[in-house]
Amino acid sequence: MRLWSSALFRELLRLSQPGGSALRRPPAPFSAAVWGAGSLPHPRPPGLPPPPARSVCTRSEGALQEPGKGPPLSARAPPADSGNSNNHNGGQELAGGGGDNKMKQGLLPSLEDLLFYTIAEGQEKIPVHKFITALKSTGLRTSDPRLKECMDMLRLTLQTTSDGVMLDKDLFKKCVQSNIVLLTQAFRRKFVIPDFMSFTSHIDELFESAKKQSGGQVADYIPQLAKFSPDLWGVSLCTVDGQRHSVGDTKVPFCLQSCVKPLKYAVAVNDLGTEYVHRYVGKEPSGLRFNKLFLNEDDRPHNPMVNAGAIVITSLIKQGANNAEKFDYMMQFMNNMAGNEYVGFSNATFQSERESGDRNFAIGYYLKEKKCFPEGTDMVAILDFYFQELETAAAASSPSCPHPTLYGEGLCSIEVTCESASVMAATLANGGFCPITGERVLSPESVRNTLSLMHSCGMYDFSGQFAFHVGLPAKSGVAGGILLVVPNVMGLMCWSPPLDKMGNSVKGIHFCHELVSLCNFHNYDNLRHFAKKLDPRREGGDQRHSFGPLDYESLQQELALKSTVWKKVSPESNEDISRTIVYRMEGWGEQN
Repeated sequence: MRLWSSALFRELLRLSQPGGSALRRPPAPFSAAVWGAGSLPHPRPPGLPPPPARSVCTRSEGALQEPGKGPPLSARAPPADSGNSNNHNGGQELAGGGGDNKMKQGLLPSLEDLLFYTIAEGQEKIPVHKFITALKSTGLRTSDPRLKECMDMLRLTLQTTSDGVMLDKDLFKKCVQSNIVLLTQAFRRKFVIPDFMSFTSHIDELFESAKKQSGGQVADYIPQLAKFSPDLWGVSLCTVDGQRHSVGDTKVPFCLQSCVKPLKYAVAVNDLGTEYVHRYVGKEPSGLRFNKLFLNEDDRPHNPMVNAGAIVITSLIKQGANNAEKFDYMMQFMNNMAGNEYVGFSNATFQSERESGDRNFAIGYYLKEKKCFPEGTDMVAILDFYFQELETAAAASSPSCPHPTLYGEGLCSIEVTCESASVMAATLANGGFCPITGERVLSPESVRNTLSLMHSCGMYDFSGQFAFHVGLPAKSGVAGGILLVVPNVMGLMCWSPPLDKMGNSVKGIHFCHELVSLCNFHNYDNLRHFAKKLDPRREGGDQRHSFGPLDYESLQQELALKSTVWKKVSPESNEDISRTIVYRMEGWGEQN
């Protein structure tokens, strides 16, 4: 993006003085600068004399530049050995095409200033509740790990203010400066779903529609699963930018069951690579029930999403380690995928699973007889680990249960909530990076392979129908969960215990169908000439903007130079209003 053009300079000169004479420095500094969306400057109060000259605003608080004399001292770059190369507000040189298109960063108002005046709407202070409410409307939560420094500083600052509920500009800037780029992206609607409030209102409507669905049976082959109420129903989503929304029973712990299979496969491919993993397991849908004692023509399980394939994948993880070490290793991966959100342990579920696991033991012995495991594998130990993983989710240990050892009855099973599982799904949607921590958890190769198999094999015998109608990677489990991934957009977890005859959640399937009927999330909805659907990724649903790199400098340039950014605000009480200069820059960006 070019920063300055001759057309812009001419416009500034015209605004500064009709006669076109040289700009002069006024006695008082510029009052303030804010960005707006098409807002007009306030007229000068009647009876006040015009200022002697208009000048270019170099910062929202600082000296002004005079043409021909270079930037003022406060805007000049620091010496090369000053160690300020990463200073967000200090004068780094910004290049926009070379020659006359170069300028100093000091010529632009800081992001902190722009953000303050956007939220303040002309007031000198911001109520804390107004800032928090505005933040939540973007989809960010105050508990977001990326905002920890901001929230900690906000709490500390409020303890030192006289009223405890208001922030002036200096206090506000102090609180937000450590997270200013993320906050600016949020308030400028640069997240993947710009109009998040509108989108979540649609999600709530779909949730209520699915809630009316009846029928289905709660799984009872495991006694612990049969205890769940059929009325439980929750949906949580997390976008690739960390926007969060939950509705319903999203904090109730439940077991992932088969929803863990794609996550376990992703860990195996991440560690061992695609070629090695698929020496032991295939890639094709089986066309059979998930727990059949049946292998492909090469005497290998058909895919990692059926029980036989999942048991083999379990044997590949941390070969040579004992079960306790394997458990810790898997827990670390799962924790990272869920951004260290909720985990709980259910020893009762593990016992139920193990005591009713005759078919899985039969599959295990069949796999052993067909030499499907790596050499030296202890099949019984692998099955114990498999039963534990069948309930695996992500997070830290529960205080109600001691850290488990994986020796038979000593193992505690692990649970998730809709909220923590949605972050895991969003990590897959985000190419292996956890959205709320920014940490890379999985390799691109492992994510691509996992999503491919979820798309073709993830919904039991309903996989073909689901791929046809919904067109998104998903994995269901007999506890009633559906882990849904919208690549590059978001991850969802839908949970309702009653299952249809295929073993999928009745309410969850209905919700997924309705979501894709409303939004163009199906893999093939974006074909040319296709019927138009709502696209939450586009502001207003009409067009999607390309924003370029989202670093501090590019955001600062765009906010200050591409929008209608200057409007009059209330001057400081000790400032001479007759010396306050107001700018309105509009429409010039389209000329560049």
